Amino acid sequence: MKPFSNKGQPESVGFRYEKKYLIEGLSAKDVISALKRHPCVFRVLYPARYVNNIYLDTPLLEDYFSNVNGNRLRKKVRVRWYHDLYRQVDDAVLEFKKKEGEVGSKEQYPFPPFASDTSLTEGHFRRLVESSNLPPDVKYCLRGLEFAIMNRYCRWYFATPGEEFRATVDADLEFVHLGKLHNRFVKSHKERKYLVLEIKYAVDNDRGFHRVSSALPFRITRSSKYIAGVEHVYV
Repeated sequence: MKPFSNKGQPESVGFRYEKKYLIEGLSAKDVISALKRHPCVFRVLYPARYVNNIYLDTPLLEDYFSNVNGNRLRKKVRVRWYHDLYRQVDDAVLEFKKKEGEVGSKEQYPFPPFASDTSLTEGHFRRLVESSNLPPDVKYCLRGLEFAIMNRYCRWYFATPGEEFRATVDADLEFVHLGKLHNRFVKSHKERKYLVLEIKYAVDNDRGFHRVSSALPFRITRSSKYIAGVEHVYV
C-alpha cells in the first residue's frame, strides 16, 4: 500500500475480483503447499502477519444483512491494523470496502491513534473521529455507524511472478464481541475448523483466472469473515 499524504487524503484500490475458498479439514500448511506447487508459480509476496479489524455497521446491521442477502451493491466499513491485537495502535487504517456484483474496490484513510484495551468504547471512538483530520463527508458517514465486531486472523501472502494474481491464506480466525460502554474482550469465538483462501486480480485479468482456478483442488464459495463473526458472536 502506498503511504498516505500528511493531509489525510485517501488511497483507492480499483475494482478487482476476490474469489474465495472456504476450506475445511486442511491446515494452512496444506493450502500453502498447494499454492507453491501451482503451475502459475505462486511465490511469497510478504511475510505472514496477524490482521486485526473493528467492523462498523448501522444499529440495524444493514451492511450485514445486505451481504447476507447478496445485494448487488454492498459495503463494509472497518478499522484495520496489524500484528498485536491489544496494544497502542498508531498505524490503523479506515477502510470503506464496496462491492458491485462480483467486483469490489476500497478506499482507505489513516485513522487516528487509539488504544486497543479496556478504554476502547463507542464514546471514545466517536470522539476520536470527530477530533481527527478525516474529511467531513467521512465523519458524517461514520456518525451513523457503531461497533459491530472485532476480528483477527493470521494471513499469508502470495503472488504470481508478474503479480497479475495475488493469493492470501487466512487461518486462526478469532471473533470478539465489542460492547458500547466497556470492553474486557471476554466474549469471543476462535474458529479452527476452517480457513479462507482468496485469489485477487484486476478486472482485465478475468480471462486468465480459469488457468488459476482449474489447478486448485478447492471449490469457490461465498465467504465473509464479517458475516461469520456476527453470527458467531451474536447468534
